[in-house]
Amino acid sequence: MPQDSFGREINYLRISLTDHCNLRCVYCMPLRGLTFVPGDEVLTASEIEQVAKAAAKVGFNKIRLTGGEPLLRKDAVEIVDRLQKIEGITDLGMTTNAILLPDLAQPLFDAGLRRINIHIDTLDPARLKRVMRFGTFEQIWSGIEAADEAGFAPIKLNSVVVRDYNEEDVVDLARLALERNWHVRFIELMPLGGGECARLSLSQYVPNPETKERIETELGQLREIPPTSPSDESRNFRFGQGAGVVGFISPVSDPYCGTCNRMRLTADGKFHLCLLNDHEVDLKPALRNGGGGKAIGDLLAQAVAQKPTGHRLDEGVSTQRRAMFQIGG
Repeated sequence: MPQDSFGREINYLRISLTDHCNLRCVYCMPLRGLTFVPGDEVLTASEIEQVAKAAAKVGFNKIRLTGGEPLLRKDAVEIVDRLQKIEGITDLGMTTNAILLPDLAQPLFDAGLRRINIHIDTLDPARLKRVMRFGTFEQIWSGIEAADEAGFAPIKLNSVVVRDYNEEDVVDLARLALERNWHVRFIELMPLGGGECARLSLSQYVPNPETKERIETELGQLREIPPTSPSDESRNFRFGQGAGVVGFISPVSDPYCGTCNRMRLTADGKFHLCLLNDHEVDLKPALRNGGGGKAIGDLLAQAVAQKPTGHRLDEGVSTQRRAMFQIGG
């Protein structure tokens, strides 16, 4: 397993399949001024498989498929099928907004996907339309039900908390963990991309301790669960009587950089070394000029070696070149 210069074991590769999305969440994608990677610059299914094989050979064993919205790729099921066959990859997951899951949940499960994270910011249809804009509650909930019926377990629901948009709705979301064996996780806003979405994160950021206090006031005390891995970015809790888990991902108020085990591959073929920094290593020349698996592995080792110690949000420094939808979270 590769180690970076700070002794962290890096074994988790997040792969962005596309920077396109069928939503326009207020903290992620503006309504105007968007530019996307040209189609011929996006990595093909075969190229993604090559990268994953090279990563597995150097010790990566966990992959998560992200976007944008990964299910907008017509070959998303094919990509899952390719990756789950790679020797050494023991954990394959996907993060999606669930809108396309009614048709794709079962094919994805049949192709070998077993873990799925679904993004939903509120259970209130009117407020969901305001914060997630292009989607509806009915669409997303239908996708969640389809994932449940297909056999994904545990289903993880992710919610980004934004002041004046959905901070009061965290209680209803957390209540799902009382009723079902689901993981409901709350994520702090991060200032990514330097545009209007980044400015929103500065003015309407809600720290997770505030979110946790709101939930406990309404639903009762949460008991912390010991982490199963030191690199888990979520601090997880249970209610006394609840079947599920409530998690808090707090990159701003409680950074977990010291145990980070992640590397990111962007849709246009660059290793993005840290979510909240602009450092990248370009992989595409090696992929498209016949460099082969060794060249890709060497670049991945180079990227791991250059991975920074952590973000510098406390100094006002964050990612400027890419917004969240261009990195994949």
